Amino acid sequence: MASGTDGGRRVKVACLQVTAGREFDPNIRKLCRMIRTCAEEGAKFVLTPENATMIEPVAAAAVRKAKTEEDHPALPALTEAARKAGVWLLIGSLSIRLPGGKLANRSFLVDDDGAVVARYDKLHCFDVNLREGERYRESDTIQAGSEAVLAPSPWGRIGMTVCYDLRFPGLYRTLAQAGADILTIPSAFTRTTGKAHWHTLLRARAIETGCFVIAPAQWGDHAEGRKTYGHSLIVDPWGETVADGGEGESPVFGTLDLDLVEKSRRRIPSLHSERAFTVNDLTVRRDAAE
Repeated sequence: MASGTDGGRRVKVACLQVTAGREFDPNIRKLCRMIRTCAEEGAKFVLTPENATMIEPVAAAAVRKAKTEEDHPALPALTEAARKAGVWLLIGSLSIRLPGGKLANRSFLVDDDGAVVARYDKLHCFDVNLREGERYRESDTIQAGSEAVLAPSPWGRIGMTVCYDLRFPGLYRTLAQAGADILTIPSAFTRTTGKAHWHTLLRARAIETGCFVIAPAQWGDHAEGRKTYGHSLIVDPWGETVADGGEGESPVFGTLDLDLVEKSRRRIPSLHSERAFTVNDLTVRRDAAE
């Protein structure tokens, strides 16, 4: 393992909590400045939220503005920013145009040479009706991914996920059982669901897996009345909060001690104690008897 901030399996990380607008260029410039600042503060791993370089709430406009991976202006800008700063970077996600017209909600892991190490397409589309007037249908424009991704880093293996994936605990158990030490969950949680569930779900995923969870988040008021919750969160494998970004646009720093992963899993070895089982559906038997 490569060393982190103090010569061991420790690394200072930074979540970039931002309020993304509708156009690429201002968001890209802001992220590049923040990456540089975080490196100056000693961060070795910097993470951006979901839809880091554009939140366009109008579906038709989001499709029209989206770029292919080869043509996306954020990729060369952000990978170069990572290279210059000498940091690993998680680009939480970008909207990538696919053949056929739909988009991928794609997360990128970039090393400190500016090379893309891994890509992950969000598995689960956010199709919900939260309350009157607050409706989301990601599947109208987003093509869901088909595979989980476990990526190497100097400090441990990273299980890559995005936002709504958070509500599917089996994904995280599977990543942890495959060897993940760190789970990344870049998000743009709505204010409604964030207030209700964000902290509880993130702490639960850390406890269930014995992994560090890093969840950089969008915060603020976006176009067309879209509101995101913020509270970028870093949680240790025991479920303790390392850092909480609260509200506002700013970097959120925390230090991970990767030795805590094995220590937590020795204390609660649930990843190795899981048993296969079947469901004895007594309702079916009762209905048949009647």
